[in-house]
Amino acid sequence: MLRFDPKAANAQMQSLELPQEVRPTDVVVRRGNVYVWDGTPQALQAGGRADDPVRELTRTRAAEQPDDATLSAFAQMGSQTLGSSEQLLGEQTRGVPVEVKPARQVVSSRGRGSVFADVSTANKPDSATIEVREQTTNDLVARLKIRVRDRLGLVEFLEIDNAGRMFVLTENIPTNSQRPASAFVVRFSARGVQESVYDIPLEESVALSRRFIAISAEGDVYFLRTRNAGVDLIGVGVRPIRASDLIDNPNRPRRKDAVVGKAPIAAVRPLTRRQVIETAVAFESLQWRVTPLAYGLDPDNACSGLNRTRRPWYLAGKVNADVRGVPYCWGCHGSLNQFRANIANGTMAGNVCTHNSPRPDVTGVDCSAFVSATWGLATHFTTMAIPSITKELGNAWELQPGDALNKPGSHVMLFMRFTPDRKVEVMESSTGGCNGRVCRNVYPLSSLLARGYRPVRFRMLDNPQVADISPAEVTSVQDKAKVSESNASRGRRTERASTRQNRHRDQD
Repeated sequence: MLRFDPKAANAQMQSLELPQEVRPTDVVVRRGNVYVWDGTPQALQAGGRADDPVRELTRTRAAEQPDDATLSAFAQMGSQTLGSSEQLLGEQTRGVPVEVKPARQVVSSRGRGSVFADVSTANKPDSATIEVREQTTNDLVARLKIRVRDRLGLVEFLEIDNAGRMFVLTENIPTNSQRPASAFVVRFSARGVQESVYDIPLEESVALSRRFIAISAEGDVYFLRTRNAGVDLIGVGVRPIRASDLIDNPNRPRRKDAVVGKAPIAAVRPLTRRQVIETAVAFESLQWRVTPLAYGLDPDNACSGLNRTRRPWYLAGKVNADVRGVPYCWGCHGSLNQFRANIANGTMAGNVCTHNSPRPDVTGVDCSAFVSATWGLATHFTTMAIPSITKELGNAWELQPGDALNKPGSHVMLFMRFTPDRKVEVMESSTGGCNGRVCRNVYPLSSLLARGYRPVRFRMLDNPQVADISPAEVTSVQDKAKVSESNASRGRRTERASTRQNRHRDQD
């Protein structure tokens, strides 16, 4: 972790070294304590002198346990405790959630101390009311109203700065895929009047960390952008708006549709959404023993061009231990029973070397192999081939459990549900966001759509008739997809290099 002053770009940064066993995807700093998200919040404290250029972070029970404000800060960007598998299986036909009560967020603000914000969307999909109160006295700070042009995505109360101005992160998610999704930080005056908008520069070529927005004590809005050769901290520009204006970004370009040719559909059995979700949950919840043969040699082989080894991170140091989840394996595919059989026969588990050629001596699933397995496919359809067996949804709000968010040539995630706060919960096999296994994650919808993910539906989920095709036809579809991927990659190398550094970077 790096600690620095965003207004002093040339000043020396301080390095806070993480414990070797911690693989965090998010960070919150509160009252001098560092909390990281590694499946759950982990409290860390820095040793050494405060001005040392390098300090070591260690787990400690002396640090305060995460309070409601810390947990709310994590939840802003999707780092939150997920519901049980039973909840998912009970929602296999649910689309957009119906709100039953206001969602409460707790914020330790700079300008007013601890406050809580109750977010209510009522029956209006394009607007919300945010009631902000001091936590200790329950006194009303402000009642904020926000309205977007199309449909409201997440609404997160972020901060009150030293001048008393309030900042809210929100999304506009169109119901027409030709119009792009947008994310904004809206600034309100100390009296609760809407006065300014900061357009978050989401782009397909920009990789996102989990925590990509920060508000300073002076009210500056910063965006963390990951590029091929480094990371930028950008001060986001502001534009004034009137108190009654709806929030929109008219400068975002219309989306260009990908050209997808006609192709056959492959399925092995009639499919229901419940079966898809049950299969996904089985991959994520599988408990298995990491035998010495499954673990492999130590030290492990290094990956070409990446500062990592072949072994997925969640397996590090777990020889002869029980672990949860099927490992990520670049280029691998197969059913859950095939994975169990491979482990029983002494095959090594997992491979996150996505710059190298796939290996024949390992087992697990990559992102598209996982989605192919949940859809009951007898063959592995890559992210480039998935458009040939799916239809794209013109409205992302029509996503239902068992659908997918696919970025051809990059990554695919199985859609599980919309969370009560209108984020998307997915199941994915990922090297980064899942520490090298199949896991569940939560993301703001606008960030995925802006990154080029397309909401798609496997055709067998809408068609009760099973359409089988011959192995030769399957090979033909896959070969065409590989040619398309090869042609597209010539003009996509810079973007793809950036994408590999992102949590959605697994090019399958």
